[in-house]
Amino acid sequence: MTSVHDWDVTNPVKTNRTGLIGKAVERYEGPLKVTGTAPYAYEVQPPSPPAYGVMVGAAIAAGRITGADIAAAEASPGVLAVWTHLNVPKQAPRGTKAHPRSSAGSRPALEDERVAYFGQPVAFVIADTLENAVAASHLVKLTYDADAPDVDFLARLDEAGQPPGEQDVEIGDFAAGFAAAAVQVDGTWTTPIQNHCQMEPCASLVWFEGDKCIAHTSVQMVKPAQHGLAETIGIPRDNVHLMTRYIGGGFGGKGQTYDDLTLAALGAKALGRPVKVAFTRQQMMHGTVHRPATVQRVRLGASRDGTLDAMSMMTWTHCHKGGNFTEHASNFCRALYAAPNRLTGHRLVRLDLPAAGAMRAPGEASGTMSLECAMDELAEKLGLDPLELRIRNEPAVDPENGRPFSMRQLVRCLKEGAQLFGWDRRLPTPGQVRDGRWLVGMGMAAAIRGNFLLPAKCSFTVEPDGTIVVRQGMTDIGTGTYTVLAQIAAETLAVPLGQVRVEIGDSELPPAPGSGGQFGAATAGSAALMAGMKLRTAIAELATGDPGSPLHAGAPDEVTFQDGVIAISNRSETLSDLIRRAAPDGLTVEGEVRPAQDAQQWSTQTYGSHFVEVGVDPVTGEVRVRRMLGVFAAGRILNAATARSQLTGGMIWGAASALTEANPVDVRYGSFLNQDLAQYLVPVQADIGEVDAIMLDEVDDKANPMGIKGVGELGNSGAGAAVANAVYNACGVRVRDYPITPDKLLAGLIAQGR
Repeated sequence: MTSVHDWDVTNPVKTNRTGLIGKAVERYEGPLKVTGTAPYAYEVQPPSPPAYGVMVGAAIAAGRITGADIAAAEASPGVLAVWTHLNVPKQAPRGTKAHPRSSAGSRPALEDERVAYFGQPVAFVIADTLENAVAASHLVKLTYDADAPDVDFLARLDEAGQPPGEQDVEIGDFAAGFAAAAVQVDGTWTTPIQNHCQMEPCASLVWFEGDKCIAHTSVQMVKPAQHGLAETIGIPRDNVHLMTRYIGGGFGGKGQTYDDLTLAALGAKALGRPVKVAFTRQQMMHGTVHRPATVQRVRLGASRDGTLDAMSMMTWTHCHKGGNFTEHASNFCRALYAAPNRLTGHRLVRLDLPAAGAMRAPGEASGTMSLECAMDELAEKLGLDPLELRIRNEPAVDPENGRPFSMRQLVRCLKEGAQLFGWDRRLPTPGQVRDGRWLVGMGMAAAIRGNFLLPAKCSFTVEPDGTIVVRQGMTDIGTGTYTVLAQIAAETLAVPLGQVRVEIGDSELPPAPGSGGQFGAATAGSAALMAGMKLRTAIAELATGDPGSPLHAGAPDEVTFQDGVIAISNRSETLSDLIRRAAPDGLTVEGEVRPAQDAQQWSTQTYGSHFVEVGVDPVTGEVRVRRMLGVFAAGRILNAATARSQLTGGMIWGAASALTEANPVDVRYGSFLNQDLAQYLVPVQADIGEVDAIMLDEVDDKANPMGIKGVGELGNSGAGAAVANAVYNACGVRVRDYPITPDKLLAGLIAQGR
């Protein structure tokens, strides 16, 4: 039984009295999803039969549209509208913010005759059925004046410049420190373009109710989507009611909206009926953002005892010609290892490619693929265990800014992971272990990801039947938001989990930043905790001030909560009895969280270690992942099952980055070569062996009131490097150009004379 006084939010250790927070409870929305009744954006039932929209992509990567023949498409059966830049309804100019506080500006579709990338939506067909819309879309005839596509990233490296507003960061004198180092590593690694490949493609359904635009779309951030749509179609922000209640994966690729939402809204407004638009899988590859390719040069200089004297990581990456997105692959290393002489920075090339954007663990996923392999190369030169090298370079404070760490358990992650994995059985000389035809090796890597807390609000309502309703403009991209919010509500109000209802993904609910950047659970959960605490106090004050309550005239801070019952000593009543009598319309409070004023005084990160065992077939060059183990320190874990799922999912993604995932560019046409899941290779279950993730006990009271951090990105940080290091230990071949495909391994094995 817990009292209001027991729940001191200034001491997060005391905020889990019944043990529900952290427990591996089943997903709140699980029954809806497994029965196919969770309505994703495209599946929401509109108030009247919808029309269907299909986008037509550009057949060139750069140039302009010189002609559009839409007559045959307009005459096709069931067609309701055919648009190009010549006749699309009016939209606000790009970037317009009629409301100065809008969190996103206008993003017009079919904007003008210019083509900026292959696959750019350049025409749109609406018909009474999807089949009719698809058929008519093939009848749209566009002619182009094409420019030679500028898409060859590697050929443009010498022209790269610093991203706007950025400078290289140097501490000490890197050049002198590196030159004087007894042992050096100087290597260049390349990582390819990757696509998000969510199970649910980007899709939207829109209709109007009078002047009100009702929009269902698949997006990770609610408010920017609402504001951006309002700005684009030129209506007040409050006239857009945007919902994104169920999302079939995001990974950063749904961190913004696309032309599906804009065109669905324009179509619904023009036709006076609901309009559905969805990207095909092929359209997703070009029409949404991707992780850009990188070139990374890493230089490490160390003394003979393994102490780093100099460390540099410079990254070249690319973005769309109209953008500035930078894959900050060098940033993470600034807080990972100690070294007195340091140099990091980024260079950016702008190309005629679709916009690059955030993708799970932006920066770390790519950057660790070089640094953590370079650390292994350095360990080999020094004759040190790679684990020991990392431990010897553990910093006492943040090596870049001198701030104390709020909590840092990286060494514990490394040591416990090594023990659990059996790292002591690893033979340091490559190619010494065989299992039948397979060469077997082990590799490891460290993991790090920054921790963030953003402003958020959340409301809690206790209804007359005792139900606790959580309302927040948060999203759930499959990470477990519904579930952890329900757990926090049930914990703070001491009611059964089944007595909680969660409503999220709605622009009319208290705002939250959405899912992404590993800040979602900490931010949304902290706001929920504040709301829960305020509701406990409000309930206690209501009961003790109500003459009809057995608790009347008692002290509010003595009220206890347990199993839906409130009490003072031996006087008690159910929560539902109190609310029905004293607040028949329900009792609502709102909680809010903002970053603490002293947040910048600390270096707050999440940490982990990866250990991997692989088999390499020296005849075919095939790599099999046999075992993966990750040990992580990521603050208070809200749900052991969903957190473990996030971590292991990230680890599997890391294996894919090391071994299979890539989307090369056809420089002749400016298009990606792989445009579906038959060609873009992601792991299937048979590709991954045993996978496990261990989460250390941790409550970081400097991070937020509950000591939560995040895990969504952390599992993907360092996992690929651990696979690459295991491949080297198995067969003695280092491949610095990812992914490590059989042809590259075979070339190395042949060069060895195998």
